[in-house]
Amino acid sequence: MEVFGFPMEQLYMYILLAAGALTVLCVFFGEVAQFGEGFPVFNPIVILAFVTMGSAIGFLLETATTFDEWSVLGIAVVAAVLLDLLLYFFILLPLSSAESSIAYSEDSLPGQVANVITPIPVDGYGEVVLETYAGMISKRAAGYDNEAIGQDEKVLIVEVNDGTLYVRAYVPVNFGKKTKMARGI
Repeated sequence: MEVFGFPMEQLYMYILLAAGALTVLCVFFGEVAQFGEGFPVFNPIVILAFVTMGSAIGFLLETATTFDEWSVLGIAVVAAVLLDLLLYFFILLPLSSAESSIAYSEDSLPGQVANVITPIPVDGYGEVVLETYAGMISKRAAGYDNEAIGQDEKVLIVEVNDGTLYVRAYVPVNFGKKTKMARGI
């Protein structure tokens, strides 16, 4: 059987090459084409995976078996749908719900203790460094009440606003000793 004057094997190969090229473009420019948020069937990765797998399976079946063209097309479509569903539910869906970064979010910084590496002047900015599971982070800091804070002092992050940490001098509280003293032990 011929479609548009091409034998089916050749048509499957042309579709495979075109879908492969579009997949490479989608990998590089995928953020531009993300319009499948509401309905995942319109996600370009899902569509291109279906076309790529369907044409590859169709080409292999056309060249390796003696099935007629309609049987090959039916098997290729069913196999591509099954593989596409597996790809979507076991790879794409978990990746889309995964954390985009292992670093940190600014919402998680208040309440943490940091160390001043550049002194914070009155009504000015200095720099603090804090250790997280992602590594050492240095950020611009200002005194929460516009107070000066010296180098190598520990500070408590009170607020984050426009990338600036607003900090206060950190005074550790030892509840264990206060409790023992209050009971007279």
